Amino acid sequence: MGSIVTLVGNPRGGSRTAAVAVRAAEAALGSAGDVVDLAGLAPHLFAPQPVAAVEVALDLVKDADVLVVASPTYKGTYTGLLKAFLDRLPPRALAGKHALPLLVMGGAQHALAVEVHFRPLLVELGAIVPTPGLAVLESQIAELRDLDAVLKSWAGQLAGQLPARV
Repeated sequence: MGSIVTLVGNPRGGSRTAAVAVRAAEAALGSAGDVVDLAGLAPHLFAPQPVAAVEVALDLVKDADVLVVASPTYKGTYTGLLKAFLDRLPPRALAGKHALPLLVMGGAQHALAVEVHFRPLLVELGAIVPTPGLAVLESQIAELRDLDAVLKSWAGQLAGQLPARV
């Protein structure tokens, strides 16, 4: 099996976004793999000198075969924390890797943000981004049956779009 990394761009540690990302990775890939929760790295992203924990996280992301990249929806798109982290990657750092974008949102009016704003960021980094990205409403998280149904449907739509070794 190829390596899987679940990258969480919520500025709050232990967030619902992290929980949904892990469940989504398990539904689509059978495992969340290594989980990189950026909340703990936030104070170090703009440090003048390299910080070992940030470098380790960047290496995990660069070496992954499949990434689940998750963020809450802030101002109609992904968080600045996630963008700041991904900006640290060199150009085309995700070339040949599969990336699955996931946004958690308060209202359905932001549902297209995963395709309109998030997908282009990952494609710019060279990732192969299967369709569709996942938009999860906060109301779907409260009832686990609802969330499981959303994740099962999404995983089914990804069938055949991911590398066979995952």
